[in-house]
Amino acid sequence: MSSTTLSIVAQRLLLPSLVSLLLLIVSVISDDASTMPTQNMSHKERAELREESREMFYHAYHAYMENAYPADELMPLSCKGRYRGVTPSRGDMDDILGNFSMTLVDSLDTLVLLGDFAEFEHAVKLVIRDVQFDSDIIVSVFETNIRMVGGLLSAHILAEYLQKQADVMHWYKGEMLEMARELGYRLLPAFNTTTGIPHARVNLRLGMKDPQLKKSRETCTACAGTILLEFAALSRLTGDPIFEVRAHAAMDALWKLRHRGSDLMGTVLNIHSGDWIRRDSGVGAGIDSYYEYLFKSYVLLGDDKYLARFNRHYNAVMKYVSEGPMLLDVLMHRPHAKSRNFMDSLLAFWPGLQVLSGDLKPAVQTHEMLYQVMQMHTLIPEAWTVDFQIHWGQHHLRPEFIESTYFLYRATGDHHYLQVGKRALKTLQKYAKVSCGYAAVNDVRTGKHEDRMDSFVLSETFKYLFLLFSDPQDLIINVDEFVFTTEAHLLPLSIAQLGNSTFSFRQSDEHNVLDFMRTCPSSNKLFPEKVRKPLRNFITGSCPRTISGKRLSALDFQASNADHLRAVYDMGITMVSVGDRSQGKVRLFHSFYNAKSQEEGEMGLQFMQEMLELTKMQSMNQLAQLQAVAYALDEQSQDWTALVAGPSHFSPELIGEQFVEGEVVLASPFRACDEKLENASDISGKILVAERGDCTFVSKARLAQKVGATALIVCDNVSGSSGETQPMFAMSGDGKDDVAIPVVFMYSQEFTKLSAAMQRRPQLRVRIMQMVEFKRWQLAKEAHQNETAAAAAAAALAAGTMPKKKPDKEL
Repeated sequence: MSSTTLSIVAQRLLLPSLVSLLLLIVSVISDDASTMPTQNMSHKERAELREESREMFYHAYHAYMENAYPADELMPLSCKGRYRGVTPSRGDMDDILGNFSMTLVDSLDTLVLLGDFAEFEHAVKLVIRDVQFDSDIIVSVFETNIRMVGGLLSAHILAEYLQKQADVMHWYKGEMLEMARELGYRLLPAFNTTTGIPHARVNLRLGMKDPQLKKSRETCTACAGTILLEFAALSRLTGDPIFEVRAHAAMDALWKLRHRGSDLMGTVLNIHSGDWIRRDSGVGAGIDSYYEYLFKSYVLLGDDKYLARFNRHYNAVMKYVSEGPMLLDVLMHRPHAKSRNFMDSLLAFWPGLQVLSGDLKPAVQTHEMLYQVMQMHTLIPEAWTVDFQIHWGQHHLRPEFIESTYFLYRATGDHHYLQVGKRALKTLQKYAKVSCGYAAVNDVRTGKHEDRMDSFVLSETFKYLFLLFSDPQDLIINVDEFVFTTEAHLLPLSIAQLGNSTFSFRQSDEHNVLDFMRTCPSSNKLFPEKVRKPLRNFITGSCPRTISGKRLSALDFQASNADHLRAVYDMGITMVSVGDRSQGKVRLFHSFYNAKSQEEGEMGLQFMQEMLELTKMQSMNQLAQLQAVAYALDEQSQDWTALVAGPSHFSPELIGEQFVEGEVVLASPFRACDEKLENASDISGKILVAERGDCTFVSKARLAQKVGATALIVCDNVSGSSGETQPMFAMSGDGKDDVAIPVVFMYSQEFTKLSAAMQRRPQLRVRIMQMVEFKRWQLAKEAHQNETAAAAAAAALAAGTMPKKKPDKEL
């Protein structure tokens, strides 16, 4: 590589090419040839897999065209099309549909990559003839932008490319660009908000005047932050600046809403006030492509401010969210507190983004974790817990894992990633292929299919598989001259030359030089196999031995790891069980005399100090998340008691002085899983109590909300369980944020006390609030009572009415 190229990458003086970044990484990695893996894939096998991925695309594409077109999607089990307003509704999930032949539009650029110019030309003619947008239909702004606007723009760009390079399609006069412009204008009313952050949904014909959208106020961070690539390209190709202006304004508004202490973002916000509704922060659902578009907006448009913002967020994610190869959501305002105990499959895009930004080692680590999840469950489930058990069992044929596999292979040349791709391909062939396309899997444990084939299967999943097994010379275009959008549509880097209304923010007070420190790939010598090897048995629990010379930290310590136990013993630390062994509680003692050496003894002292800080932090985090169900001991008493309860991930969080107070009533039937409650008329304005079981937590919450309850208490169905002896957990939802009432969980022993109070007082009123706020409230009451008593005593003393104190009994 020439010094000129290195200078361009290092100093960012010119618009960077992704291939420059990738080649630089490859040149770094290839220095250590002695560690090159031996199980290389032959050219013959790779070519066979490339052709198999091509056949997979056509099997799905022809099934759609022959059985579903012009519908938006193919239903592969029914072998017919899915139309909005005709096919039975799936609720909010159908907001992606607009009766605009989405799967065909989404697939157009894949046809070009496959070299099928004849079918591409035929498909373009169909789109121009059949697709229209003047429909009284509410659609998702985010999905319509990435799938439809992005698909039309990419197809337009490639059509003009083929006119010049392949001497075909001379009849084409930019019709798809005009269609993209029309659709863009139909999305613009969503941006008319006080913050500039767009509504989540819009009516294609009526804009925001649709009565169903009058109460629209919430959107997700990814929904609002995944617009700029398509809208900037639309503005620069049409010469109409309004699209890019609105998209920049939305990104600027989102940036201002970050938590200034942690630099993290939440996942759901109010578009009018800018208030956060869900403060969970991670890299998965609800926030994923916001990070992606920050970095890719810098690459495509050359605007430094997006690189600076990406780096600030990236550093925060790696500090708070990343735990080794895992990525666990935290609270943006309390970043040391975990907000949920599971990971979702959308985070699988993250290693690919890390590759593009130059941070290869953690990309290899997280990808290896994901690959082990796939091996463990055959297909990557929609979500899995921190101990890698299935949380949500669906597999929707998502592309993110294959996308990251592709970028890791391009960056490293390591044939391990070809083998990973082969396994992913063969698994899809075995478990998802049906006679009429490819069907999503409803539960990876049973293999049962779902009548669903999303458009991204053709737009992304099969596209990345084909690219993974293709050499650059196999492709009709040089993909390194393009940026892939989040829907894998291709936008050329040359778009930046069509006009640039942005400017450098390096001198702005908003950013400093540290925000630009991660602009180039790490130059550390690294080969992926060296990174993967220690993680080889990460999920199965067979941990590698502690590396000699590296101090074991308290955060990394695992009491079940024999090497960790040996390491702490060498540091002079002994462990003694406390109480019931089944509870796993231990006490640590440190002595310099028992240490293997003075250096080990000092390391042991540091370990103990870290353990103390970690214990304090965990206690504070647990207390901050605990909820209280409080009530007065009797109707005349000013004394209150509180029962401990756990929070939920799908309901509003009661923080600070916020609370809900009301009369409590038991659901009938008690488990609240029927569509109708027998005592529904008695529940409105009250706090409902329901038992765990028979249906999901969030289903109970939706039913409680439907009948007018102000809050829901879910009690455990396991006899004898108690919050004093068992760890409190937060109830998980199903990914939809439609519960507006607080929901808390209570173990059975605590509910027994509440039930007894309800029997004594049939109209018992309780207050649901944070436990830490209840403690503060009680302390404040006690302080006020003490002050009142002291003042009364002083007044009595001054009046001479103070009773004489009885002398103490002498011994």
